[in-house]
Amino acid sequence: MKSRMFSWARRLRVAPPSAPTSAIEELAPGPAAFRDGEDLPYGMRIAASWAWRFLVVVLAVGVVIWLLSKISLLLIPLMVAALLTGLLGPLVEFMHGRLAVPRGLAVGITVIGFLAVITAGLTMVGQRLSTGFSALWNQAVIGIYQVQDWLFNGPLQLSNDDLANVVNDALLQLRSNASNILSEALSWGSVLGQILTGILLAIFALIFLLLDGRKIGTFMINLLPRRARPAMDGAATRGWNSMIRYVRVQVLVAFIDAVGIGFGAFFLGVPLALPLGVLVFLGSFIPILGALFTGAVAVLLALVANGWVNALIMLAVVLAVQQAESNILQPLIMGKAVSLHPLAVVMAVAGGTMVAQIPGALFAVPLMAVLNSMVKYIAHRSWEHDPFVTEHYGPQQPAPRPTEPEREPTAGIGSSDTAAPVPAVQPPPGERNEPEPNEDQP
Repeated sequence: MKSRMFSWARRLRVAPPSAPTSAIEELAPGPAAFRDGEDLPYGMRIAASWAWRFLVVVLAVGVVIWLLSKISLLLIPLMVAALLTGLLGPLVEFMHGRLAVPRGLAVGITVIGFLAVITAGLTMVGQRLSTGFSALWNQAVIGIYQVQDWLFNGPLQLSNDDLANVVNDALLQLRSNASNILSEALSWGSVLGQILTGILLAIFALIFLLLDGRKIGTFMINLLPRRARPAMDGAATRGWNSMIRYVRVQVLVAFIDAVGIGFGAFFLGVPLALPLGVLVFLGSFIPILGALFTGAVAVLLALVANGWVNALIMLAVVLAVQQAESNILQPLIMGKAVSLHPLAVVMAVAGGTMVAQIPGALFAVPLMAVLNSMVKYIAHRSWEHDPFVTEHYGPQQPAPRPTEPEREPTAGIGSSDTAAPVPAVQPPPGERNEPEPNEDQP
């Protein structure tokens, strides 16, 4: 019995008495009280983590956009050449693959034919418009006389002195702002020079993209690590196919615009309906400015030829066709072709316009389509069963599925874990089943 009592005494652990502390020391937090943000709510810590990462991403995107804006004279022609390559590439492949035409010759025929069609269309439109305006000159003079009569005898009741004062004020404003007008004219001259330079760069890039597009893409892919090449090559090919579909649908939308406005002008009796339709078709590829210019030409023709009532009806037709194109054709047809939601198409065009004006509106949808296809391709690991990747890189082994990690045994006495084991509850002395201690044991 005595040995049993000594055994219980050995098992007891009595904490040494601590030094007395004051009430202020008990309430004041120690240096270990604020560790790892433990006193902040969990939601606040998650929000802070997301916030600084989001700011870093936005800052990186802003820096990239700022750097790209500095080389816009090189970037915009290259992107235009990429769009034209998506449009003309299938024709080159057909001539080279089906008709056995040498690739260089096929590229030359395609580029020269494309430039000839564009030049012929613009020339025809210019000649027909100049001829039509010459025939409408008498009507234009009569319209000017009608405007003068309305100014003098209409509600305004202007006199010759009033008209002379208006003209003199306008001349005075021109003289006072001569320096600003000259600087604007010089800036427009530099803009025209940049446009011509961009056109030449776009044609040059178009030729080499049609001729060696696959080689250029392979060179860019080979800059990546070897393990990443199959996935990125397949994703880039999928994105390129999306851009080809975008260009084809854009041609269809431009054709629908041209037919709508051309037939509207024909039924309203507006002269030069055919060249007007060609002009609308070509202008549909230039966002914002193309629609404004072609619509203004249509309304001006209706005003000069048939009067202001016919011009208002023509304006309504132009607005109806353009609104249908931007709010129905673009979101629905374009969204299905590039696998984008109609709202995403509208927001992409609006956001691109806000960020980069006309180039942003032109390239927003194809860029989003390419990125959407590439991200989906990589996220679904589609390169593992893509015939294109298998043909160029061989069969790809699917990644092994992650297995559930084995649970580690609970740390006990003698374990190297720092966490202390939970002490077991000891039963009362009378209820414990343990062997009798050896009394001879010291």
